[in-house]
Amino acid sequence: MVLDPIQLRRQLRALRRELSVVKQRQAARTVADQITHWPVFVAARRIAGYWACDGELDPLSVLEQAWNSGKMVYLPVLAESPPQFLRFALYQPGTPLRRNRFHIPEPDVAPADWLKPTELDLVLMPLVAFDPTGTRLGMGGGFYDRSFAFLLDPGYCGCRPWLLGLGYAFQKVAALPRQPWDVPLDAAITERAFSVFEEKS
Repeated sequence: MVLDPIQLRRQLRALRRELSVVKQRQAARTVADQITHWPVFVAARRIAGYWACDGELDPLSVLEQAWNSGKMVYLPVLAESPPQFLRFALYQPGTPLRRNRFHIPEPDVAPADWLKPTELDLVLMPLVAFDPTGTRLGMGGGFYDRSFAFLLDPGYCGCRPWLLGLGYAFQKVAALPRQPWDVPLDAAITERAFSVFEEKS
């Protein structure tokens, strides 16, 4: 049975917020331990994370391991042109931050230095829910779907970054509706399981 996205988003966001800090940290560490041994992570040079909000699983431990391994770490920034798209700014310890219109911290980096989504190797994506086919339910803004829409083009031959969803086990659901513009995940990870939905060469 396909679940109603609006109701599901409300329920799962509430469950995320109810998790204790201890459980959030334990889950984040478990997820980081799995990701950092994954061949895709090991090979990646440019990795995008996100600033965890609203109870999202925190990728900071993964990003710290990326820094320790000499990888470049980026965070999403809201682009003014094109509107409602994401670009990615270099993020290092000590990078100054500013809050965007949603009050989410972004690296205070000049737009000329932002990366396009096509320039990334691995993207860690927050989620509200995901299903066994890799369909992802986000916060409803569509920023990731618009920004990575090029991955839906069967004729696209450029860089195809891996899209890895991070969440808690209770965020995996039986089925989600997928619209033609929804960009599916390549893999998803929780504190209990690592699921790969599509193998890439």
